[in-house]
Formats: sequence, C-alpha cells, structure tokens
Amino acid sequence: MISRLDELISALRCLPGVGPRSAQRMAYHLLQRDRAGALALARALEGATANIRHCSKCNNFSEVDISALCSSAKRDSGLLCVVEMPADLLMIEQSQCYRGFYFVLMGRLSPLDGIGAKELHLDRLVRRVSEHPCEVILATNFTVEGDATAHYLATLLQAQGVRVTRIARGLPVGGELEQVDSGTLAQAVLERREVSA
Repeated sequence: MISRLDELISALRCLPGVGPRSAQRMAYHLLQRDRAGALALARALEGATANIRHCSKCNNFSEVDISALCSSAKRDSGLLCVVEMPADLLMIEQSQCYRGFYFVLMGRLSPLDGIGAKELHLDRLVRRVSEHPCEVILATNFTVEGDATAHYLATLLQAQGVRVTRIARGLPVGGELEQVDSGTLAQAVLERREVSA
C-alpha cells in the first residue's frame, strides 16, 4: 500500500521539470515548513480544476463561457492572433503592441507526440475566423513544430480567403551582431524590410 507521503511526492512529479528528488524536496518542505501553504495550494488546485474551462471564443482558460478579453469592446475585431499557449498570449499582452483578439491552440502540431489538427481544435479556429473577415496573425514559436503549425494554419486559412501574416523573427532589441547566432542573423537578413525616410 502506498503511503500518503509517497502519494504526495508522486503527485508533485506531474509538474513539468520536476523529477523524483525535486518532488521529494517539495513534499518535505510543504509538510515540515509550510503546512498552511500546502493547504492553500490544495484548495487553489481544487478550485481551479473545478471552475476553470476554455473560453468558447479564444480557447484560453476562463471561469466564464466568454472571457473578459473576448468580451471587450475596445479590441480590434479585424485582427486575430493565434498563439500556442496561454503564456504566449500574456507575453503579447504585456508588450502592449497588439489590440486585437486571440485564439489559443493549447499546443502545436506534433505528429510524433500524437498531436494533430483535431487535438488543437482547429475546427473552432476556422469557425472563429469565418465569423469576422480579418487578418490572422500566426504567432507560433520558431521551432520545427511551431513553423509546421504556422504553415498548416496558413494553408488552411488562406484557402478561405483570409489574410494570413506571421510574426517576424530576427535580432533582439539592443542586440549586437557579433553576439547573435548565425541562424537568427540569417533570418534577419532574409526578412529585411524597406526603410522609410
């Protein structure tokens, strides 16, 4: 029979990047030094799993059917930014450079991991795009899977006559050429744009 301590350690291992030793240290810390924190964590997890679902429009996490972001009248309804994960949405929002709406894929195409178009709810994305003729900005990561996802989405959405763009990649602000890797520098040169006077 598994002990409650072993059960706690095993449960903590479900977190990304947490191996057996880290899970053990966390469990010991919570039980020895922060039992109130452990109880607060348990209540927060229980409340979150019971009440948080996906917004019916953007697919992001929400406690209501349509999130506050999707309900906002201040957003530009002609723009839809597609991101892989909720953290990506938050980063774009923090940049304060974008005022349109979002669709969160909750992943990226990865056939080796068994993640295809069905798992990403692309049918919901297509329905969302069909509601408003708009520009769809693909803001997937610049990884093999992110690029494959962007290519798949571009093909899917352009077939419906939608304008599809992709976020640019290149040099970081304040970056120096000698410090940049050759792949990033090559992309910056290939994706150069005209300078207006």
